[in-house]
Amino acid sequence: MQHDESSSVKNRNVPSSAALPMIRPALGRQHSVSERGKIAMQGYLNRFLGNLDIVNSREVCRFLEVSRLSFLLEYGPKLKEDYVNVRHLPKIHHDRTTKSCLSSCFSCCKSSWQKVWAVLKPGFLALLEDPLDSKLLDIILFDVLPSSDGNGEGRVVLAKETKERNPLNSGFQISCGSRTVKMRLRSKSKVTGWVAAINDAGLRPPEGWCHPHRFGSFAPPRGFTDDGTQAQWFVDGEAAFAAIAASIEEAKSEIFITDWWMCPELYLRRPFHLHASSRLDFLLEERAKQGVQIYILLYKEVTYYLKINSIYSKRRLLNVHENIRVLRYPDHISSGVYLWSHHEKIVIVDNQICFIGGLDLSFGRYDNPEHKVGDFPPSIWPGKDYYNPRESEPNSWEDTMKDALDREKYPRMPWHDVQCALWGPPCRDLARHFVQRWNHAKRNKAPNEPTIPLLMPQQHMTTGNHSIVSDEINSQDDIHAPLLSPKNSEMNRVDIDLGSLARSNARNRKNRDDNSDQDLQMQTFVDEIGVTSQPLLGKNLHISVLTEIEKGDREWWEMQERGFQVDSLEESGQVGPRTSCHCQVVRSVSQWSAGTSQIEESIHNAYCTLIDKAEHFIYIENQFFVSGLSGDDIIKNRVLEALYQRILRAVNENKCFRVIIVIPLLPGFQGGIDDGGAASVRAIMHWQYRTICRGPRSILQNLYDVVGPKAHDYISFYGLRTYGRLGDGGPLVTNMIYVHSKLLIIDDRIALIGSANINDRSLLGSRDSEIGVLIEDKDMLPSRMNGKIYKAGKFTRSLRISLWAEHLGLHRSEIDQIIDPVDDATYKDIWMATAKTNAIVYQDVFSCVPNDLIHTRVAFRQSMAYWKEKIGHTTADLGVAPERLEASSVTGDDDGVDPMERLKFVKGHLVSFPLDFMCKEDLRPVIMESEYYASHVFH
Repeated sequence: MQHDESSSVKNRNVPSSAALPMIRPALGRQHSVSERGKIAMQGYLNRFLGNLDIVNSREVCRFLEVSRLSFLLEYGPKLKEDYVNVRHLPKIHHDRTTKSCLSSCFSCCKSSWQKVWAVLKPGFLALLEDPLDSKLLDIILFDVLPSSDGNGEGRVVLAKETKERNPLNSGFQISCGSRTVKMRLRSKSKVTGWVAAINDAGLRPPEGWCHPHRFGSFAPPRGFTDDGTQAQWFVDGEAAFAAIAASIEEAKSEIFITDWWMCPELYLRRPFHLHASSRLDFLLEERAKQGVQIYILLYKEVTYYLKINSIYSKRRLLNVHENIRVLRYPDHISSGVYLWSHHEKIVIVDNQICFIGGLDLSFGRYDNPEHKVGDFPPSIWPGKDYYNPRESEPNSWEDTMKDALDREKYPRMPWHDVQCALWGPPCRDLARHFVQRWNHAKRNKAPNEPTIPLLMPQQHMTTGNHSIVSDEINSQDDIHAPLLSPKNSEMNRVDIDLGSLARSNARNRKNRDDNSDQDLQMQTFVDEIGVTSQPLLGKNLHISVLTEIEKGDREWWEMQERGFQVDSLEESGQVGPRTSCHCQVVRSVSQWSAGTSQIEESIHNAYCTLIDKAEHFIYIENQFFVSGLSGDDIIKNRVLEALYQRILRAVNENKCFRVIIVIPLLPGFQGGIDDGGAASVRAIMHWQYRTICRGPRSILQNLYDVVGPKAHDYISFYGLRTYGRLGDGGPLVTNMIYVHSKLLIIDDRIALIGSANINDRSLLGSRDSEIGVLIEDKDMLPSRMNGKIYKAGKFTRSLRISLWAEHLGLHRSEIDQIIDPVDDATYKDIWMATAKTNAIVYQDVFSCVPNDLIHTRVAFRQSMAYWKEKIGHTTADLGVAPERLEASSVTGDDDGVDPMERLKFVKGHLVSFPLDFMCKEDLRPVIMESEYYASHVFH
């Protein structure tokens, strides 16, 4: 619930005259008889409505068709209200002791039918016991309807009249999602009015919740008017968790959280011993004590396959405070859903700000661009937060401060992720999605549990000069061309400035003016980053543009070179500018996951459409890359086909076009590649290599058939790796950085951020539930593309620059070379060359896997045995360096070389993806392995 002027009605027992419009007489010197009668009636009604003893009655509420929800504008404008009869609800036990004989007789006659108060709002129909009640008996949330009823009789309608056996009754039914609810009235004219009002409410723009929007999404595009739509990005967990903590601390009304995995003992700020109050359960407890209602949806895992122990998380959270409610879903036996999961990661605070992306509020996710492999003695990652699933998974998560991994022997697995914050209508759209999922889980898990309430979605209300979005926005127009010109208007801010909050927390949370111009300038740390003039000589670029870009470039990289000791997270390149943008929420849901009547795969549709419309380059970071070409009967998603066709078009047009894909070097599951229990790891490797480069269904083999080795000019694949010592004097180790972000960047103008992986599980809609947001820039900055002047988006380019600077380990003298992402000087001389050099150095020092030199499991076993004997210890992926490198591998010096001398050539974290690793092995599970019988789970 929001605390605004309209909420005053909620704090009273009944609607007051203050909430009702005052009827004002028309003024004039002379009045006709009708005018005098009108004035007299207005005066009477004003006196009538001013008498609270009269107004505060159910009869008057019914007469006026008002209720406690009527004037709560956060739920949308008042449409229609009245008593209706329903029979699908549990029997309502009234507390009233006096009932007339007539009403008692009527109650008996109507059998299971009950009279309830129905409230129609633009996005739902709510059922209450009476107008003065605020507790929901039921709610029908309007959702996208099927385009046909299956009988060829046209589009399905939300509400329609029904035939009743008793001629004294008239009825209608509402069919939405997986539910059909029947209602009955005594008047046919009233039924007709209700049916018309409900259908109009479900289809009315701008939302029109009952028809699909662009990409088939339930949510319309936002930000095409001055509606307050804004976005801000965060790279890695340190920045995102700090912003989430700051937002939770400011919560006034409601908090919604849904996670695949959630750890109540997670510290959102580090070092953890200096930020004890930032532990997640402590933050939630403090807000719950202040009356904030907290709703948490957790994925209920199949415990045989996963050890995330959601039952422990639920019990721990329920014991914190009564204002915290938790639901785990699905129940596997009753739902028949065993293989698919709720994979979303959302935090929504007061329906005003939300966070969406790849980060669960769980152990192992906290990290920053330094991506340290060690923490001894523990300072940043306490207990089980020091986490490496490639080495081992803890048997229990309950004793959270107790280490599950030997810090002096094994590295943690660094975690790379991207998160996004949203304000305005997209935040309400995400909250609506959460409410839909919560209510679906409530009906299936706790239908008669009074402490688990049904929820109502809030409606974004545009006021003042903010106009309503037009129908044209819902068309499949070119996403590159905004339907309305961007406006540089100042938004009225009544919500949380994340940049200021994160900044103030980093400075020991000193009081400061969050709205100062200086703060806003610091928040947009990459507003004007660009290129220096030196590498652009002879390119015919306008000198005024160069000067503007050069200034921003110099200032930002001066802050970057100060390292991670700067006070502001924004200055370290982890927090982006908060910008106005075009925005649309997309998702993957179906009947099992959200109770919808049909499958929604708008994330998949958005990927394919955006790839097709890309003009210059596509940049992807994702946890998985499993997709299919046209005609593939096994892999159903067509992201790969879209990429292939877009590259073919560039080839045929003889135009420069780049696709750059960053994924984990190995699946993040337990077990060495050759271990008996690592069939899951090998299965995922099989499907990814099948997608990338092996067999007739892979993109590289198909491109080789067309352009030969030039295929790598168009598409290339990479991973991330880092190294460090495990404590003072400990072993020198390396570990892959686990790429967990789910990010698509198009042409430095469009970004898609969310929870969905590139595989069938995430994209088909009928499997895992996922959520994402498409962001298209409004604010454009001078930039460069393929050697020419180009306007890039403020949000998207700053995100790409921050990621590439982190991956490449760039200094100020080199930053100008990545402003243009497709030019050979960037793509080949910087990006590809850095990745290749880093991969060679890591192989020389650590002999780590995966690498292009090991083609079989036999070769892997031999390498593993050799290094274990030589070093006395190694990790699951051969990640421990010897004290001295063998002379033959480096310089020929008889004494060998210090590994750290060789590692000085490593720059950043980027490495080439080893396309030849295990190329002579069939990595699919065999019939003796349990994974054989559920192999489709891994794609």
